[in-house]
Amino acid sequence: MTVTTAIDTLLNEAQIPVSSTKRFDVAAALRRLAADASRRTPTVETARAAQAGQRLEVVCRWLLNEPDAAAHVDKIADGPGRGPLTEEQMDLDGALVFACLLYLTGHQESAQFWWQLAAGAGSRAAAYCLHLHHLALGETRAAWHWFHQLTHSMADTTPPDAAFLEGLEIVARYVRHNGSRALAPSGRLESEVDRLAARTPDCSVIVARPDRQLVARLEEFTAGR
Repeated sequence: MTVTTAIDTLLNEAQIPVSSTKRFDVAAALRRLAADASRRTPTVETARAAQAGQRLEVVCRWLLNEPDAAAHVDKIADGPGRGPLTEEQMDLDGALVFACLLYLTGHQESAQFWWQLAAGAGSRAAAYCLHLHHLALGETRAAWHWFHQLTHSMADTTPPDAAFLEGLEIVARYVRHNGSRALAPSGRLESEVDRLAARTPDCSVIVARPDRQLVARLEEFTAGR
């Protein structure tokens, strides 16, 4: 229903007492209705934030459903005989995928921590996720900081050009409208993330590394696509 149709309907259904000595101000009523309609129309910032959130979900699903996702996460996993995760042992794709899993299971602050870890070590994909993440939260300054990191500040790898980023936007829009085989995390995989979160109940951010049990569930998830 358009705003014009809504206004016509309201005016047609309005019961104006014929005995009232006060005239009904149609122009004022229309202005009030138009003002109300404009307040309900999403602002440019709101629309941009919603699009960024949708785009980030598409990217996260895509990365999580990659065939080698579990293998990368396994490289940063904790377990018997494995010491602290050093900078040399850090697998950037593993941290990136783990962050995407955390994001898709509702642990956004934890996802931000792991994206920052990967981006700080040079992952442009993680920087792009952080750009979208902050944009979705309406945090424009932080969003464009990470976009600058993505396009300029990571000297060790070649930055993506405008055509690549535009292509990614087109793919994200297509997937959003037409669907994709890239699935969201299953219940069993979500349960593993919740179990990991429960290990540090006093901390709002999951800083604990994934373990072999979580990796096994992720292997099942990617194999069963």
